[in-house]
Amino acid sequence: MTNKGSLKIQNIVATTSLGKDVPLTKLAKTIANTEYNPEQFPGLVLRIKQPKSAVLVFSSGNLVCTGTKSIAQVKEVIEQVIKTLKKINVKITDKPKITVQNIVASGNIDMKLNLNFLALELENTEYEPEQFPGLVYKLVEPNATFLLFSNGKLVCTGTKNNQQLDDSMNQLIKRLKEANANKKE
Repeated sequence: MTNKGSLKIQNIVATTSLGKDVPLTKLAKTIANTEYNPEQFPGLVLRIKQPKSAVLVFSSGNLVCTGTKSIAQVKEVIEQVIKTLKKINVKITDKPKITVQNIVASGNIDMKLNLNFLALELENTEYEPEQFPGLVYKLVEPNATFLLFSNGKLVCTGTKNNQQLDDSMNQLIKRLKEANANKKE
C-alpha cells in the first residue's frame, strides 16, 4: 500500500459500568490471576488469558479494560468478568454500555521521512532527537497523536473508533504529501 499506509490496532482502552458494587477483597481471595493492593491503588487488576487483557475492577462496579485489539474482544472480556463475578454471587443483569477511551495503532507509510524538515513544515509538532528518535505530531480533529519515525513507521493514539483512525491517517498522508510538495518548489 504505497503512501496510503496501513494501521494495525495494538491496544484498545475501554470503560464500562456494571451498575453494581463489587466486593474486591472477596474477589481477590476467591479468584486467581488478580492483584489487589488497596493501600497503593483502589482498583483490582484481573488478568484475562484469552483474549489477553487486563481489567481494572473498582468497588463501584466500574471497569477499565486494556490490551484488547478489537471491540469484539472488549465485549468478550467484559462477559468473562461478568461470569467471574457470578462465582462470588455478584449477578449483573444490565448489559454494560462500553465506551472506547483510546485506540493505539501502529503502521508504516512506506516512505522515508525527514523529521527535521517535517518539524518545521507541520504545525503542532514536537521533535527532540537527543531525547527521543520520533517526531510527535498532533491533529486537532479528530483528536489524534502520531509518533513518526524516519523509516516511515508510526504509532497513532487518541482516536476512539475506526472512522477517526482512518480520518486521522488520511489527514496525515495528505499533510505529508503537501509538505513534500513544498520541499520540491
